[in-house]
Amino acid sequence: MKIFLAKIIYKIVKPFEEGIEQYDEQLCFVNARDSHEAFFKARMLGVKNEDEIKHENGTSILWKFIDVPYLKEITSFEDGLELHSSVLEKEPSEAYEKFIKARASELQTTIEVNLHSLLL
Repeated sequence: MKIFLAKIIYKIVKPFEEGIEQYDEQLCFVNARDSHEAFFKARMLGVKNEDEIKHENGTSILWKFIDVPYLKEITSFEDGLELHSSVLEKEPSEAYEKFIKARASELQTTIEVNLHSLLL
């Protein structure tokens, strides 16, 4: 098995709040045989870890899975290897989500081309 680092993006959905959108970018380790399996597992983790927090006043905050735009095999652990999770605030726009989905699509295509070439 190999170890991969995947960036999983969630949109934080708060009812009745307009103006700023928040995104949670999480970097997670994934154990997999190859990048194809790691990408699939990272997407499944994203869906599985969608969450909803209900407040006493009846409102909810949702973590809605967007996609996995980044995947890298970790070949060694060294001092100073940085991992983090950050929350981004963006002006309301679909551009960021479109960028994440486009990047994930490019990543999936690259992984599938590499997998196909290994099978030939």
